[in-house]
Amino acid sequence: MVRKKKKTLGKIKGFSIQFLPYSEIRNLDSNERIKKILGIILGNNILILQGKLKPEEETRLIGDTMAMIGHVKNFKGIELAVILGNGGNGLYSKFKYGLANVLTGGDINAITIIGPATVVKEMKKNPKKIELLLNK
Repeated sequence: MVRKKKKTLGKIKGFSIQFLPYSEIRNLDSNERIKKILGIILGNNILILQGKLKPEEETRLIGDTMAMIGHVKNFKGIELAVILGNGGNGLYSKFKYGLANVLTGGDINAITIIGPATVVKEMKKNPKKIELLLNK
């Protein structure tokens, strides 16, 4: 008698996905934004952020997480990816998205995904999509 091996998907330890609209961080300064994002990530959450961080905020976030490795239990860093929307090629589309970005104070035509490295194995980014590979 030959026994068939059952395929299992494996279990991913508890995590959740949290969406953060840009309106919740628009009025925060850079330090408060980083602190809010780190609080979400340290809670073992994958963050989907409407918009994108400023380049200096992204650099600081990565630097802060690198400094935390080895000092925070079970923290192995973060995975981060940004995907930019098309925004249209016509003059009207560019004007419309430019005006929306000025009014909101950020690039709302983008999505940023940030996850703890203990949950997110890898993020593969193509121009129009992000593949999120999770650890088992």
